[in-house]
Amino acid sequence: MRDLIISEFITLDGVIEAPGGEATHPHTGWTIDFFTDEQLQYKLDEVLEAEALLLGRVTYEGFAEAWPPREGPFADKMNAMPKHVASTTLTELGWNNSTLVEGDASAAVAALKRGDGGPILVAGSGTLAHTLIEHDLVDEFRLMVFPVILGSGTRLFPQSSDKRTLQLVHTQQFPTGAVAQHYRPAA
Repeated sequence: MRDLIISEFITLDGVIEAPGGEATHPHTGWTIDFFTDEQLQYKLDEVLEAEALLLGRVTYEGFAEAWPPREGPFADKMNAMPKHVASTTLTELGWNNSTLVEGDASAAVAALKRGDGGPILVAGSGTLAHTLIEHDLVDEFRLMVFPVILGSGTRLFPQSSDKRTLQLVHTQQFPTGAVAQHYRPAA
């Protein structure tokens, strides 16, 4: 069984929206002042470990625009690895190695997890993350927590979510005060 890993940049108050400069949020780009070479290496290691991406439509469209023209180890991996896209509105996917997840997303992702291969990484994709959480499909949360409180925006954990107990399995602090925390569902 393949592990499904949700990896998010997240504020202290749980916001995951617009970390890198998206124009849709009043506090857009809230991670920019906190990034270091150590954090970039952490994200590169994470992407190199993954064997596939699972993305929602909005994140897919942003990534499909941003990554194809770039070069280097991170971009090369992003462009080469299989990408599964959960969307009810897209009909064509232009980024290489992209496949549309059709029908019920939770059932399709459960089937994807049962297949062969290594870890499946979910980045961004707030709506999709909510669905995955609500259907207990997440094997690990990798949260890079930034010392920022925004007060508004899309949060990782949906309001309707039931109580879940997690176990901390890894932590790494960065010089800027950001902290990477890995959690798995408690047994």
